[in-house]
Amino acid sequence: MTDAIAQTRCWVKKVVIGLNLCPFARVPFEAGSIRYQLCDAVEDDAVYAALIRELADFAQLPPEEAETGLLIVSQGLSDFDCYLDVLEDAQAALEEAGLEGMLQLASFHPDYCFAGMETGDPANYTNRSPYPMFHLIRQDGLAAALESWPDPESIPQRNVALLRELGLDGMRTLLESCKQP
Repeated sequence: MTDAIAQTRCWVKKVVIGLNLCPFARVPFEAGSIRYQLCDAVEDDAVYAALIRELADFAQLPPEEAETGLLIVSQGLSDFDCYLDVLEDAQAALEEAGLEGMLQLASFHPDYCFAGMETGDPANYTNRSPYPMFHLIRQDGLAAALESWPDPESIPQRNVALLRELGLDGMRTLLESCKQP
């Protein structure tokens, strides 16, 4: 297993599941049905092509094998704005392919910053990760998880409050702990 995949698994376990940022992540993590794929492309166009291939491959897999997926960009897209451009193009491709009702993309990046938020706001760490990555989510699985959750609309507000309570230094330390050998 590569370092990038190991660090991403650590991040999923310690941050996403450990802080319960996504209450739906534990089940596929424990079942081993999270697909971790590595993209070592550097150029934006090559990353985009790899993402399109991964979307096509992922869509063909049975949910019990890959309930959700993470395409980890180990070398490219370090610039957050370039990452957002690739994400936007991929969203458009998903719609053009008629897959928007089947798959959804979520975004994670080491420098993630929500529109209208200060860069140093700890709340940005809900979407900060060790590497730029694209989260492939099956719509059916997400819909079922949301139906069984009592108040899914409260998840983002809870996460923002929690991360602000933990503070910027606490979140930086937690994320950096996943990068240790």
